[in-house]
Amino acid sequence: MSGSHSELIMLVEGEREIGEGPSIEARNTRQRVVIGDVLRDRRWARYSGLATRWGVRSVLLLPIEVAPVLLVVGLYGVRPGAFTAQAAAPLAEMLSEQVGVAMANMWDFDEVRTDAAQMQEALAGRAIIDQAKGIIMKSSGCSSEAAFEELRRVSQHHQVKVADLARLLVEEHQRKQR
Repeated sequence: MSGSHSELIMLVEGEREIGEGPSIEARNTRQRVVIGDVLRDRRWARYSGLATRWGVRSVLLLPIEVAPVLLVVGLYGVRPGAFTAQAAAPLAEMLSEQVGVAMANMWDFDEVRTDAAQMQEALAGRAIIDQAKGIIMKSSGCSSEAAFEELRRVSQHHQVKVADLARLLVEEHQRKQR
């Protein structure tokens, strides 16, 4: 949960504590909730006192589904009538579109970053395997293919990854060189 003002975070936390209110309703029904005036709304008896304690008189809650999550965006007004059912529809559409694009971009970026990290790890593993093959080729006079086959055979026998075995071989070789 995040909010532009700590009072709004306290309002939503208070709503969770009392177990009723518009954000809970929006999350459960996946429907937009509009309260023109919390003092006139009778759906959640305990919510109006909580909202007015934090200076809130008008509420608009927009559930926005961005698979796999449901976001509930809340807009709060200090005056009654700040949000109406008529004004909510275009605002909900615009916010849904913008949030959807932002979330999709965030997930795409995260996926690309993960892919890049995996590629870097694979390249680093490849480099260490090539070094280990070179050590084996030099010590036994075999081909690159035979050196890799020996690495693979030993890694299977000891149940370790080829890259981990290669790293150990290179480290041991470097230690002996000192």
